[in-house]
Amino acid sequence: MESSNVISLSQFVEDFGDGLLDAVARQNPPVYDGRADPYRDMVMDGLARNPFDAQREVVQAVTRLLVDAGEPAAVINAEMGTGKTMMAISTAAVMHAEGARRFLVISPPHLVYKWRREIRETIPGARVWVLNGPDTLRKLITMREMAGMPSTDEPEFFVLGRVRMRMGFHWKPAVAVRKRHIRQFTETGNERSPSFVRTLEVASCPDCGHVLVDGDGNPLSPAVFPDDTRRNCPECGTALWTLIRPGRPKSQRDLVHRALLQIPTIGPKSADRLLSMFGEEALEEMLSDNVYEFVNLMDGNGELVFADRQAARIERRLATLEFGFGQGGYQPTEFIKRYLPQNFFDLLIVDEGHEFKNEGSAQGQAMGVLANHVRKVLLLTGTLMGGYADDLFFLLWRIMPQRMVEDGFQANGRGSLGSAAMAFMRQHGVLKDIYKESEGDAHRTSRGKQVTVRTVKAPGFGPRGIARYVLPFTAFLKLKDIGADVLPPYEERYVDVAMGPEQAELYGQLSSTLTAELKEALRKGDNSLLGVVLNTLLAWPDTCFREEVVKHPRTRSLLAFTGSVYDESEPGPKEQALIDLCRREKARGRRVLAYTVYTGMRDTSGRLKSLLEQAGLKVGVLKASVDTSRREDWIMEQVERGIDVLVTNPELVKTGLDLLDFPTIVFMQTGYNVYTLQQAARRSWRIGQSLPVDVIFLGYADTAQTACLSLMAKKIAVAQSTSGDMPETGLDVLNQDGDSIEVELARRLAA
Repeated sequence: MESSNVISLSQFVEDFGDGLLDAVARQNPPVYDGRADPYRDMVMDGLARNPFDAQREVVQAVTRLLVDAGEPAAVINAEMGTGKTMMAISTAAVMHAEGARRFLVISPPHLVYKWRREIRETIPGARVWVLNGPDTLRKLITMREMAGMPSTDEPEFFVLGRVRMRMGFHWKPAVAVRKRHIRQFTETGNERSPSFVRTLEVASCPDCGHVLVDGDGNPLSPAVFPDDTRRNCPECGTALWTLIRPGRPKSQRDLVHRALLQIPTIGPKSADRLLSMFGEEALEEMLSDNVYEFVNLMDGNGELVFADRQAARIERRLATLEFGFGQGGYQPTEFIKRYLPQNFFDLLIVDEGHEFKNEGSAQGQAMGVLANHVRKVLLLTGTLMGGYADDLFFLLWRIMPQRMVEDGFQANGRGSLGSAAMAFMRQHGVLKDIYKESEGDAHRTSRGKQVTVRTVKAPGFGPRGIARYVLPFTAFLKLKDIGADVLPPYEERYVDVAMGPEQAELYGQLSSTLTAELKEALRKGDNSLLGVVLNTLLAWPDTCFREEVVKHPRTRSLLAFTGSVYDESEPGPKEQALIDLCRREKARGRRVLAYTVYTGMRDTSGRLKSLLEQAGLKVGVLKASVDTSRREDWIMEQVERGIDVLVTNPELVKTGLDLLDFPTIVFMQTGYNVYTLQQAARRSWRIGQSLPVDVIFLGYADTAQTACLSLMAKKIAVAQSTSGDMPETGLDVLNQDGDSIEVELARRLAA
């Protein structure tokens, strides 16, 4: 075909889109056609914070799907920063106005208290229970008592951290001790006379008294009662185990004293003074249920105990603290499944839903349990798909299993979904069958050949799958849809940084040596060097301030050695580029968020802090040791301290945090994860941002880093095909020749 007759897919859609949309609308009428329900609009008008027009459209669409169309699940696939939390809360408010009562939220652990704050700020009078602290069991028991009680007028939200929802619990056997008297006899001639009585202790059920026996029918001693599995009484069914709190038991006064020490400005002496003035019972009640009463404590003379500045610090910290004064813990998912009635919750809101896509993930399985115990599910995500069809399969199975069963995707006789996932990939994804032919044993009349077949998955999701599983259940929202007056300009750019002469020479030698070793290993069918070579070539340009010793992962033989290039106080070219950028941004009154992925022996965050401070900049480094629930507060404290640069790993801030104080974002490295890259890049381009946002990717020219960035861009194009974006060509959507980034990088190196 003549090249002049070939047009891009985006151009085709632009030219013929209206006719195509009319045809699609006739064959598959949309659930929501843009005509808003006036009553639902009125409910949203009554909220303390009103959603934007584009957000209202999404709320109208998902409530139409869940309530009017009766579908079990809906997905809000909205770009980072569009206000998914706000849309979910507004959806809950609308559903509450139409009869829903209880809403369960699964949240990333560092956003639990942000959810609580935003719910209270949006829905006046809403009751919010946080199921994320050590007192979760006590709250769950209270919830069980609520079942069957008359409905209240206020909506009730239960916010559960996704890590805690699948955590196990500590327990020990709990049996009663019974004494059995065994009389011993002595035989003398034909006479049998009692000689003494022996007493044995046996384990029994604490409720019915049934004596517990082993497999041979012998009574069990309490000392050897099995503790490898939780057991129930075979007679009455009573649990023969009990919850315990790990560690030594503490008195109630000690528990309250320890809780007080977690509050800023309160030390041991202040804690003792407060306990003497108010007593442990009063303080426990305030810290458990009414922290604002604690902030405004008054002494016997009517004077406030805490000064204004001290009270402000305490109040901010208490917003993210939860104290536990109960005993024991229990897995919330297990409790909800066992002890709360089916459909106790009217709506399950799953924040960052793509985090539950993995097959063997304990969090994903726990989410599936909850999804099957509620009436409706609302999944929130900014990146529904990472490029592979099975990313969607397990999500769909967990939130709408009935639809998947209808389409023939079921667990096999052993309960495994592996074959169903493979069938889903074959129908809607991309699978590659790789045939390898080799010479086999020679026969008398011919030479034998051996053929092996290996199947691997590749990125891509077919249009039939999108039409069947994505479009009917998903509402899309882009930041650009909200309106130009809401968000400032956003720009991403890549900056090629040239290596220094010695650095470039050593990198060339290292690359040549390791590539030759990798080719030889791959020729022998040995893939063990793949990760070692790729990680070394990606990391070395950024970590050449230390010696690099590369050893074979199995034999431990030396593959390569390279000395250091830059000392502790001498920045490399990319580090100097960051320093220059931060100085320019400081002069413009803008803070910088710098992402770096290397830790441990290759720790770059500490080095960047030292180099930036050496250049006269004030720097904060967010590390994983900062508790997830405290990160938002910790960053606010650093901004108040006046930092110019925040250095962190993108994994620590990739979800939910609004980093509006950092309009300039710099990636020193990106890693392989498409989700993380897309989420981290939009941390400050969110509703509420007033400054133009610049995102800069720094990469060393002619290295594995540039190849990795180009492959990341390719994967993002595939991910966007299920997020409402249309790449330039259809091949970009299917990406038929794609592999994982690691494999594709290896192929380029070995070429």
